[in-house]
Amino acid sequence: MSTAHPGFCPVYRAIGVLQEKWVLHIVRALLVGEKGFNELARAVGGCNSATLTQRLEHLESLALIAKRTEDSPGKLARSVYTLTPAGRELQSVIDAIDGWAREHLTAAEAAPA
Repeated sequence: MSTAHPGFCPVYRAIGVLQEKWVLHIVRALLVGEKGFNELARAVGGCNSATLTQRLEHLESLALIAKRTEDSPGKLARSVYTLTPAGRELQSVIDAIDGWAREHLTAAEAAPA
């Protein structure tokens, strides 16, 4: 724990953010490049639109992702999401999880229940 902020544990806080369902799936999908909302929903798979919207708003509030709107004549505006530099730093977290899983989980153990 930091002496500057008694009671604050950065690891505890980070786990709290990253353990939310779909968060790491969203980050992983955006690590390969920016995506529109529908493209991101397909890449994540299984997350309903309301939940995805809520997770994206939360990640944006934490400055892990950035959202921009693209306007095209005659079309609806399109939201596009990309990782910020802080979000891209989560690549090492994803890599560590991947390495651990390859070392300690069999395919049957890793399959969703």
